[in-house]
Amino acid sequence: MTKLSKFAKDRGVRYFLISFTDLRGVQRSKLVPAAAIDQMQAEGAGFAGFATYLDMTPADPDMFARPDPDSVTQLPWRPEVAWVAGDLYMDDRPVEQAPRWVLKRQLGAAAKHKLRPMSGVEAEYHLISPDGSAISDPRDVDAKPCYDQSAVMRRFDVISQICDAMLTLGWGPYQNDHEDANGQFEMNWTYADALVTADRHAFFRFMVKSVAELHGLRATFMPKPFAELTGNGCHLHVSCWSPDGKKNLFEDRKGELGLSKSAYHFLGGVLGHAEGLCALTNPTVNSYKRINAPVTASGATWAPNSITYAGNNRTHMVRIPDPGRFELRLADGSANPYLLQAGVLAAGLDGLSRKSDPGKRLDIDMYAEGHKVKAKALPLYLLDALRAFGKDKTLAAALGGDFTTAYLKLKTAEWDDYARHLTEWERQQTLDC
Repeated sequence: MTKLSKFAKDRGVRYFLISFTDLRGVQRSKLVPAAAIDQMQAEGAGFAGFATYLDMTPADPDMFARPDPDSVTQLPWRPEVAWVAGDLYMDDRPVEQAPRWVLKRQLGAAAKHKLRPMSGVEAEYHLISPDGSAISDPRDVDAKPCYDQSAVMRRFDVISQICDAMLTLGWGPYQNDHEDANGQFEMNWTYADALVTADRHAFFRFMVKSVAELHGLRATFMPKPFAELTGNGCHLHVSCWSPDGKKNLFEDRKGELGLSKSAYHFLGGVLGHAEGLCALTNPTVNSYKRINAPVTASGATWAPNSITYAGNNRTHMVRIPDPGRFELRLADGSANPYLLQAGVLAAGLDGLSRKSDPGKRLDIDMYAEGHKVKAKALPLYLLDALRAFGKDKTLAAALGGDFTTAYLKLKTAEWDDYARHLTEWERQQTLDC
């Protein structure tokens, strides 16, 4: 085990951010001086759970975030500080509703199947003005701005600093581009073990926002920050390997599209649980303005609206771009990095256990021809997704009763708060009824 005090001495680190991600996806941290890190590594940093988005009360005892030294990451833009993911304990027992624990339990379930889940994410984001009212580049106005060379180079200082940071950290970044919406970017790095990817995803969100602020800008991963523009997806690439990491068990060159039978069973589970899974992959009110959006300025939303899969075809919820993996295009930028991975694993492992059949592959343009086939629609609103999740007893049981109860309580309260909000549209439409 890495001793964090030695890490600090070797790297010149003065402070540690001991961090955890709550049920709403908010990162919570304590800034700990390196002189105190040995005690924190042994005992954890104390937090009042009720003060965060966890299902607790002010009467609950302190919970402690014990840093996982395998996750320690020195901030490339502020090297005197290091970030480290913490696992939450209360009364010396794991906090079962904590997202990182939810994922770790699914990794334990995968290990019983002799599987080592590997994943990669495509976390899209917008660079916007500090007040959030507009994209940050007033010259980025083309109807089809994807891959626009001039637009990405106008943001070179931001993009290169983030990419240089990932290179320094050893993540293996390999491409950066301007995405389909004005002001939108995507940065890709190499896939890894699911927990490593989740920790990196959490850190990436923190890093992008921090670097954008250094340049006087603001970064948002909001699913649909601008009604007329393509929203921020968070596509997840999934495969499962042998425990030693040497063999991709999802790959079969003789299988259909290069996938093994176990890969299709896993995919069958993801498709079968998709409605309930939406509560985790698309966890905000705003999420459903992305997956159920009208055509955007570019001519396509690039988001799914039904539960289908295909080969190398981006109009479906799942595409199979290469042998040995599939891409889930459902999730959006608001997805909790840990619950995204955990939910997909829970659904997929159930599919493996049941030898689920994903059904017929639909090699059609779902945007243009979707009305010609019978395909189950994705939830229209967050409330629909929460109800589907609540009814999905298999998925809920796999993720844990404590977590399921807490998550549904928190997210239902969020929906209720939204429903009580009086909008200007309502006033315009009904004030004179």
